[in-house]
Amino acid sequence: MSLTFSSGPLSGQAPETVNYRIEGPAHRLLMHEFPRRLRAVFGGETVFDTTRAMLLHETGLLPQPYVPLDDIRQDLLRPTDHHTYCPFKGTASYWTVQAGNRVTENAIWAYPEPNQESAWLRGYAGLYWDRMDEWYDEDERVEGHLRDPYHRVDVRRSGRHVRVLLDGQVIAETTRPMLLSETGLPNRFYFPAEDVRQDLLQASDTHTVCPYKGTASYWSVRAGDKELSDAVWFYPTADGDAAKISGYLSFLHDDLVLEVGDYK
Repeated sequence: MSLTFSSGPLSGQAPETVNYRIEGPAHRLLMHEFPRRLRAVFGGETVFDTTRAMLLHETGLLPQPYVPLDDIRQDLLRPTDHHTYCPFKGTASYWTVQAGNRVTENAIWAYPEPNQESAWLRGYAGLYWDRMDEWYDEDERVEGHLRDPYHRVDVRRSGRHVRVLLDGQVIAETTRPMLLSETGLPNRFYFPAEDVRQDLLQASDTHTVCPYKGTASYWSVRAGDKELSDAVWFYPTADGDAAKISGYLSFLHDDLVLEVGDYK
């Protein structure tokens, strides 16, 4: 995300605090090698298994893995009449994947005759992430989407006095938050569960997956006659660099006020 979103060099708006300007199209492409084994599974069949994948960064989009056509199981593919046109890459052809009784339509695309400026796409195919049942980076299953090597998550202990209020009522207050900084996103404060008004929280059925932090669960806030759906989230077991926020709670809703004070 640091390359293609926010103020990244491949984003739609270049930052002002640089001593350079990129001369080129407003929509930018950058493809480079993905350094590990990558696999996708559908209907119990491995659709591809490769150590030659590439990662395409494209302005405003998440990084997209592209796989050599030679490394895709041709016996699982059925060409279709579907085509799409991208002014930056060319005209794409599509394939449906069939594994046993399972079918996913137009799940794979490629550019047989890519534009001259993106000729390096020839011989590679992209797959819609959500059309496959499972993705693996080496032997680890990947949820959400493939991690961007230019995306960082940093968690630091903080001594700031932080409060969350709803109509003046304190929902959470702490002087021992965790501060999470994530590429391209605003800083988020995470509160120890003991410093949050648990009596105002109601469990939600909502769950989201972040490839950098893990699977989040949600709570709604109920105070008086107000109910703020999914205004609180936490990672029971956060992944990787975000591990220190495991069990901590964070807040986001238009009706909530976050007050950040001085250090203790």
